[in-house]
Amino acid sequence: MTPRLFVVSAPSGTGKTTIVKRLVEENPGVSLAVSHTTRPPREREQDKRDYYFVSDTAFDEIRGDNGFLEHADVFGNRYGTSRREVSEKLASGRQVILEIDWQGAEQVRRAKPDAQGIFLLPPSREELEKRLRGRNTDKPEVVERRFFEARHDVRKWTDFHYVLVNDDIDETCRRMSKILTGDGAQYAVSDLRHRARVEELIGADDW
Repeated sequence: MTPRLFVVSAPSGTGKTTIVKRLVEENPGVSLAVSHTTRPPREREQDKRDYYFVSDTAFDEIRGDNGFLEHADVFGNRYGTSRREVSEKLASGRQVILEIDWQGAEQVRRAKPDAQGIFLLPPSREELEKRLRGRNTDKPEVVERRFFEARHDVRKWTDFHYVLVNDDIDETCRRMSKILTGDGAQYAVSDLRHRARVEELIGADDW
Protein backbone atom coordinates (compact mmCIF):
# COMPACT_ATOMS: atom_id res chain seq x y z
CA MET A 1 0.00 0.00 0.00
CA THR A 2 1.34 3.41 -0.97
CA PRO A 3 2.09 5.57 2.10
CA ARG A 4 -0.32 8.48 2.37
CA LEU A 5 -0.83 11.44 4.64
CA PHE A 6 -4.14 11.56 6.54
CA VAL A 7 -5.16 14.77 8.29
CA VAL A 8 -7.44 14.21 11.30
CA SER A 9 -9.32 17.24 12.62
CA ALA A 10 -12.17 17.77 15.07
CA PRO A 11 -13.68 20.34 17.40
CA SER A 12 -11.93 20.48 20.76
CA GLY A 13 -13.30 17.79 23.08
CA THR A 14 -14.39 15.37 20.35
CA GLY A 15 -11.81 12.75 21.32
CA LYS A 16 -9.45 12.85 18.35
CA THR A 17 -6.27 12.57 20.44
CA THR A 18 -7.52 9.43 22.20
CA ILE A 19 -8.57 7.84 18.92
CA VAL A 20 -5.37 8.71 17.05
CA LYS A 21 -3.17 7.36 19.85
CA ARG A 22 -5.10 4.12 19.90
CA LEU A 23 -4.89 3.72 16.13
CA VAL A 24 -1.12 4.19 16.19
CA GLU A 25 -0.71 1.75 19.09
CA GLU A 26 -2.83 -0.96 17.46
CA ASN A 27 -1.60 -0.59 13.87
CA PRO A 28 2.14 -1.07 13.18
CA GLY A 29 1.64 0.32 9.69
CA VAL A 30 0.38 3.67 10.99
CA SER A 31 2.59 6.46 12.31
CA LEU A 32 1.81 9.80 13.96
CA ALA A 33 3.50 12.96 12.70
CA VAL A 34 4.39 14.69 15.98
CA SER A 35 3.72 18.43 16.03
CA HIS A 36 5.70 21.22 17.67
CA THR A 37 4.04 23.43 20.28
CA THR A 38 4.93 26.33 22.55
CA ARG A 39 2.46 25.34 25.26
CA PRO A 40 3.71 23.57 28.41
CA PRO A 41 3.26 19.79 28.68
CA ARG A 42 0.12 18.48 30.33
CA GLU A 43 0.17 15.70 32.88
CA ARG A 44 1.59 12.46 31.41
CA GLU A 45 2.62 14.10 28.14
CA GLN A 46 6.15 13.35 26.97
CA ASP A 47 8.44 15.40 24.76
CA LYS A 48 8.93 13.91 21.27
CA ARG A 49 6.13 11.40 21.85
CA ASP A 50 3.08 13.65 22.23
CA TYR A 51 4.63 16.91 21.00
CA TYR A 52 7.96 18.57 20.48
CA PHE A 53 7.72 21.12 23.28
CA VAL A 54 9.72 24.16 22.18
CA SER A 55 10.25 27.79 23.13
CA ASP A 56 8.79 30.69 21.18
CA THR A 57 12.28 31.43 19.88
CA ALA A 58 12.78 27.90 18.57
CA PHE A 59 9.33 27.96 16.98
CA ASP A 60 10.13 31.25 15.23
CA GLU A 61 13.39 29.83 13.88
CA ILE A 62 11.65 26.85 12.29
CA ARG A 63 8.93 29.08 10.88
CA GLY A 64 11.50 31.53 9.53
CA ASP A 65 13.25 28.72 7.67
CA ASN A 66 9.92 27.66 6.09
CA GLY A 67 10.23 24.47 8.08
CA PHE A 68 6.55 24.09 8.91
CA LEU A 69 4.08 22.36 6.64
CA GLU A 70 1.37 24.08 8.67
CA HIS A 71 1.19 26.19 11.80
CA ALA A 72 -1.51 27.97 13.79
CA ASP A 73 -2.22 29.90 16.96
CA VAL A 74 -4.70 28.01 19.14
CA PHE A 75 -5.98 29.40 22.45
CA GLY A 76 -2.86 31.49 22.99
CA ASN A 77 -0.36 28.77 22.09
CA ARG A 78 1.33 27.98 18.80
CA TYR A 79 1.35 24.63 17.03
CA GLY A 80 3.13 23.52 13.89
CA THR A 81 4.08 20.40 11.97
CA SER A 82 7.52 20.32 10.38
CA ARG A 83 7.96 19.31 6.77
CA ARG A 84 10.86 17.09 7.81
CA GLU A 85 8.71 15.18 10.30
CA VAL A 86 6.11 14.32 7.67
CA SER A 87 8.65 13.46 4.97
CA GLU A 88 10.60 11.11 7.25
CA LYS A 89 7.47 9.34 8.45
CA LEU A 90 6.20 8.83 4.89
CA ALA A 91 9.63 7.55 3.82
CA SER A 92 9.34 4.83 6.48
CA GLY A 93 6.60 3.23 4.36
CA ARG A 94 3.78 3.71 6.84
CA GLN A 95 0.49 5.58 6.64
CA VAL A 96 0.97 8.91 8.41
CA ILE A 97 -1.61 10.68 10.57
CA LEU A 98 -1.44 14.39 11.21
CA GLU A 99 -3.66 15.47 14.12
CA ILE A 100 -4.37 19.19 13.73
CA ASP A 101 -7.20 21.71 13.73
CA TRP A 102 -9.16 22.70 10.63
CA GLN A 103 -7.03 25.81 10.06
CA GLY A 104 -3.91 23.68 9.81
CA ALA A 105 -5.78 21.21 7.62
CA GLU A 106 -6.47 23.98 5.10
CA GLN A 107 -2.75 24.77 4.91
CA VAL A 108 -1.90 21.10 4.40
CA ARG A 109 -4.46 20.81 1.58
CA ARG A 110 -2.74 23.65 -0.24
CA ALA A 111 0.75 22.21 0.29
CA LYS A 112 -0.16 18.54 -0.25
CA PRO A 113 -3.33 18.22 -2.37
CA ASP A 114 -3.16 14.42 -2.21
CA ALA A 115 -3.53 14.38 1.60
CA GLN A 116 -6.79 12.82 2.82
CA GLY A 117 -8.85 14.69 5.41
CA ILE A 118 -10.87 12.97 8.15
CA PHE A 119 -13.19 15.04 10.36
CA LEU A 120 -14.56 13.78 13.68
CA LEU A 121 -17.83 15.09 15.09
CA PRO A 122 -19.27 14.78 18.60
CA PRO A 123 -22.62 12.96 18.88
CA SER A 124 -24.36 16.05 20.28
CA ARG A 125 -23.80 19.52 21.63
CA GLU A 126 -24.57 18.29 25.15
CA GLU A 127 -22.00 15.52 24.95
CA LEU A 128 -19.37 17.91 23.63
CA GLU A 129 -19.95 20.32 26.52
CA LYS A 130 -19.80 17.43 29.00
CA ARG A 131 -16.46 16.23 27.62
CA LEU A 132 -14.92 19.70 27.65
CA ARG A 133 -15.99 20.44 31.22
CA GLY A 134 -14.84 17.02 32.39
CA ARG A 135 -11.25 17.36 31.18
CA ASN A 136 -10.06 19.36 34.22
CA THR A 137 -6.99 20.55 32.29
CA ASP A 138 -8.05 24.11 31.49
CA LYS A 139 -9.24 27.16 33.36
CA PRO A 140 -13.02 27.81 33.26
CA GLU A 141 -12.63 30.74 30.87
CA VAL A 142 -10.59 28.56 28.50
CA VAL A 143 -13.26 25.86 28.60
CA GLU A 144 -15.92 28.43 27.71
CA ARG A 145 -13.82 29.66 24.79
CA ARG A 146 -13.17 26.10 23.58
CA PHE A 147 -16.88 25.32 23.68
CA PHE A 148 -17.78 28.52 21.83
CA GLU A 149 -15.26 27.83 19.06
CA ALA A 150 -16.12 24.13 18.89
CA ARG A 151 -19.72 25.02 18.05
CA HIS A 152 -18.36 26.90 15.05
CA ASP A 153 -15.83 24.22 14.11
CA VAL A 154 -18.46 21.50 13.62
CA ARG A 155 -19.51 23.26 10.42
CA LYS A 156 -16.13 22.54 8.81
CA TRP A 157 -16.82 18.84 8.23
CA THR A 158 -17.88 19.41 4.61
CA ASP A 159 -14.33 20.54 3.75
CA PHE A 160 -12.94 17.04 4.42
CA HIS A 161 -12.91 13.77 2.48
CA TYR A 162 -14.37 11.67 5.31
CA VAL A 163 -16.53 12.38 8.35
CA LEU A 164 -17.14 10.20 11.41
CA VAL A 165 -19.38 10.76 14.43
CA ASN A 166 -17.52 9.72 17.57
CA ASP A 167 -20.33 8.29 19.68
CA ASP A 168 -18.37 5.11 20.47
CA ILE A 169 -14.57 4.99 20.57
CA ASP A 170 -14.28 1.32 19.55
CA GLU A 171 -16.53 1.82 16.54
CA THR A 172 -14.87 5.08 15.53
CA CYS A 173 -11.43 3.43 15.63
CA ARG A 174 -12.73 0.54 13.53
CA ARG A 175 -14.16 2.89 10.94
CA MET A 176 -11.05 5.02 10.80
CA SER A 177 -8.90 1.92 10.34
CA LYS A 178 -11.00 1.07 7.30
CA ILE A 179 -10.40 4.54 5.90
CA LEU A 180 -6.64 4.19 6.39
CA THR A 181 -6.61 0.88 4.52
CA GLY A 182 -8.65 2.24 1.61
CA ASP A 183 -11.88 0.50 2.59
CA GLY A 184 -13.83 3.43 4.03
CA ALA A 185 -15.73 4.78 1.03
CA GLN A 186 -19.02 4.50 2.94
CA TYR A 187 -17.76 7.20 5.34
CA ALA A 188 -16.86 9.68 2.61
CA VAL A 189 -18.50 13.10 2.58
CA SER A 190 -19.29 12.41 -1.07
CA ASP A 191 -21.41 9.37 -0.11
CA LEU A 192 -24.93 10.80 -0.27
CA ARG A 193 -26.49 8.45 2.30
CA HIS A 194 -23.69 9.02 4.80
CA ARG A 195 -23.78 12.76 4.17
CA ALA A 196 -27.54 12.83 4.76
CA ARG A 197 -27.15 11.05 8.11
CA VAL A 198 -24.52 13.53 9.26
CA GLU A 199 -26.57 16.51 8.09
CA GLU A 200 -29.55 15.17 10.01
CA LEU A 201 -27.44 14.91 13.17
CA ILE A 202 -25.97 18.40 12.86
CA GLY A 203 -29.24 19.97 11.78
CA ALA A 204 -31.18 18.41 14.65
CA ASP A 205 -28.97 20.02 17.28
CA ASP A 206 -29.00 23.68 18.25
CA TRP A 207 -25.29 24.36 17.87
